Amino acid sequence: MKNKGDISKFIETYFLHFNAATLVDAAKAYESQLHQGGKMLVSLAGAMSTAELGKIFAAMIREQKVHIISCTGANLEEDIMNLVAHSHYKRVPEYRDLTPQQEWDLLEKGLNRVTDTCIPEEEAFRRLQEHVFKIWKDAEDAGERFFPHEFMYKLLLSGVLEQYYEIPIEDSWMYAAAKANLPMVVPGWEDSTMGNIFASYVMKGELKASTMKSGIEYMTFLADWYTENSRDGIGFFQIGGGIAGDFPICVVPMLYQDLERTDTPFWNYFCQISDSTTSYGSYSGAVPNEKITWGKLDIETPKFIIESDATIVAPLIFGYLLGM
Repeated sequence: MKNKGDISKFIETYFLHFNAATLVDAAKAYESQLHQGGKMLVSLAGAMSTAELGKIFAAMIREQKVHIISCTGANLEEDIMNLVAHSHYKRVPEYRDLTPQQEWDLLEKGLNRVTDTCIPEEEAFRRLQEHVFKIWKDAEDAGERFFPHEFMYKLLLSGVLEQYYEIPIEDSWMYAAAKANLPMVVPGWEDSTMGNIFASYVMKGELKASTMKSGIEYMTFLADWYTENSRDGIGFFQIGGGIAGDFPICVVPMLYQDLERTDTPFWNYFCQISDSTTSYGSYSGAVPNEKITWGKLDIETPKFIIESDATIVAPLIFGYLLGM
C-alpha cells in the first residue's frame, strides 16, 4: 500500500462524523475490497463527465481500481465532447437567477445548459457526428454489430479526433477506458444525444437499428461478466441514482432468481453518493438495506450512503484511493 498524501491525511484527520465520516469509511472499505482481490463496478449517473470527473476518474481506470463501468449515454458521450470542445464551453455561475428569456437566448446560441455549464452544440455534438456516423456505417456495411461504448472506443482509438483535442488526453476517462478495453454497460443509451442522432439516421433509412446492440444484450453480457468475475467478490460504487445504478445491480437477482443459479454471490460492497431525500418510493432515495429484500445485497455486505454532492465526494474518495 502506497503512503497517503496530504488530501488523504486531511480527510482522515478532519472528516470524523456524519457524512464526512461515512466518506472515509466508504473509501477504506473500497480499498479493502481491492486489497482482498475483489473487483469494483462504478456507476456514473447525472452529468459527471460534464463536471470533468474524468480528470481523476481516468487515473482510477489506469491504476486498475475500476473493473467495469455502468454509465448513462450522456456520460459516455459528454467526456468525449469535453475532450474536443472544452474551450467552447460556457460557465454560467449565476444559473439560479436566469429568466426564461435568458434560457431561450442560450438555446438560440446553441448552448445547452447543465446546471452552471453550457455544452456548445455545434463544436461538441456536430464535431463528433460525421466521424461517429462513418464508424456506424462502416460496421453496418461489414455486417458487424457493436455496443454503444464499443463504437465510442473505436472512435477514440482511430485517432480521427486528435485534431480537435482541447484538454490533455490523460484527463479523458473514456480514452483511458478505451485504451484498457474496459468492460462497460450503457443502459438507456437511446435517450442520449448520440442515441437520438442514431435514431434519426434509422428513421431516414440510412442505418439499421440492429447495427447497435441493445439493452437486453448489455444485460446478458453483464450476467456473463459477473458470473466469470465474482469468485473474489464484486463491489458496487454508485455515483448518483437512476438507470446507471438500477440496471447493473439487478443482474444478481436475475442470475439467482430467474436463471436459478443459486450459487451466485451477492454484491459484496455497496456505496452510493446521492443527495436524494431518503424515500422508500424512489430508487435513488432508498436506503441500502432495502436492496436486501430484492436479493441484491447480503446482510453482511458493507453498505454506505453518503448524502452529499457527488462532484465533491467522488473526487475525495478517488483521491484517497490513489494515495493523494
